[in-house]
Amino acid sequence: MTGIFVGSTETYAGKSLICIVLGLKLKHEGRQVGYFKPLGFLPARIEGRVVDEDAAFIREVLELPDPLEDLSPIIASDELYHRAIVGRGNGDLAGRIKDAYTRLAQGREVMLVGGVGAAPTTGRAFDLDARRLAQLLDCRGLVVAKYESERSVDGIFISRDAFGKRLAGVLLNDVPADQLTFVREDVMPYLEDAGIKVFGALPHDPVLRSVSIGELADHLNASMLCCPEQREQLVEHFVVGAMNVESALRYFRRMPNKAVITGGDRSDIQLAALETASKCLVLTGDMRPSSRVVTRSQELRIPLLLAREDTLTVVDRIEWLLGRVRIRERSKIERATELAQEHIDFAALWGELGL
Repeated sequence: MTGIFVGSTETYAGKSLICIVLGLKLKHEGRQVGYFKPLGFLPARIEGRVVDEDAAFIREVLELPDPLEDLSPIIASDELYHRAIVGRGNGDLAGRIKDAYTRLAQGREVMLVGGVGAAPTTGRAFDLDARRLAQLLDCRGLVVAKYESERSVDGIFISRDAFGKRLAGVLLNDVPADQLTFVREDVMPYLEDAGIKVFGALPHDPVLRSVSIGELADHLNASMLCCPEQREQLVEHFVVGAMNVESALRYFRRMPNKAVITGGDRSDIQLAALETASKCLVLTGDMRPSSRVVTRSQELRIPLLLAREDTLTVVDRIEWLLGRVRIRERSKIERATELAQEHIDFAALWGELGL
């Protein structure tokens, strides 16, 4: 049995997405694959149990029969950290993780182990960081590195040192389009020369960095005034409508698949936005739109989200959300699978792992 510990250089780098992509690929090849998340940081009550939300979602996508309590045996709560710090002890966490993993691995050819946070540091308080977990579960390490600039290689070297000889290699993720050539011609050979195998560079994709209208409404605690059936639609761009109508129209027409953020009293901007390629309107200041705007949005099936905060606060909250985008929509998974087929060298990865 081969264990693959999927870690990353930083939070929200794409670990869960890569686990899904690898799992679907392995299943398509007819291999028996399982998933395990030893430490969970996203608690959710599902099927009457507090489990990790990502683990539950990946179980659903990969159609795994395993009990949720085994998939995410430890939830890293504030209490868990507190007990570690004050010396009261948390029991045999490593033993619980090992036991759950052993149960899940029975009959599996490959086990995907999802890391949390940054591989070299997260879980260190319990002696359950990436290095310790990879040793405990006898896994090879695969590091997902979100690439922003040349400085991103620092995190790759730190993660390499964390995994040591267990490191299989890295995947570069979310590479800006204008840096793809440089990454492929310079960065990847540089890392290979340093002894770090690179199995691919996935480009930035607006679909993967998008958010659903429902997720946006929930995060803003906004009321959806119409068209609730559009909750799963994805928003790729955000535009603040604070200019005159003529300027707004020119701007709106250049920006597809967008959400327009504007004051609830700006009927002129709202009507202009509805006539362009908008996915939804976010109306700020807790001011309800006119009946004309509501009627037109219903005709076009473009949701109106009514937010209580002012425009500046709403923009700040959306920027926070965009930095923490998670994969929950099937359309994103399909897009990620397409990108992986094109940009990941699966043959080299499987060869390094002995599959």
